[in-house]
Amino acid sequence: MDKTSNLKEIVINTLDNNKAQNIVSIDLKDKSSMADYMIIASGNSSRHIQALSEQVLEKFKINGVKNSKIEGKESSEWKLVDGIDVIVHIFHPEKRKFYELEKMWSELIPKEKLII
Repeated sequence: MDKTSNLKEIVINTLDNNKAQNIVSIDLKDKSSMADYMIIASGNSSRHIQALSEQVLEKFKINGVKNSKIEGKESSEWKLVDGIDVIVHIFHPEKRKFYELEKMWSELIPKEKLII
């Protein structure tokens, strides 16, 4: 298992151990150059979402991702933890349903539209 795949599994386990809901991993390698994996999960409250994002950020830092950061610090319904090769979205369930990231990124994208 390569370093990025291993980091993805660490993040998924961290989210699962901290009671995140509906954890989904999407392989972006053939869809975008912005990251190798996107992980999407739900938290059940603003505090839970904040705690999950902080736990994921800590795992990134422990595993050598020095430039990792949390986006959406002011939002109580969504956080993005940027782990460079692994991007993690943590949503309130209603916001997650509204944005439907799984649907958008799980669909096969023609190669000519891959440039982001």
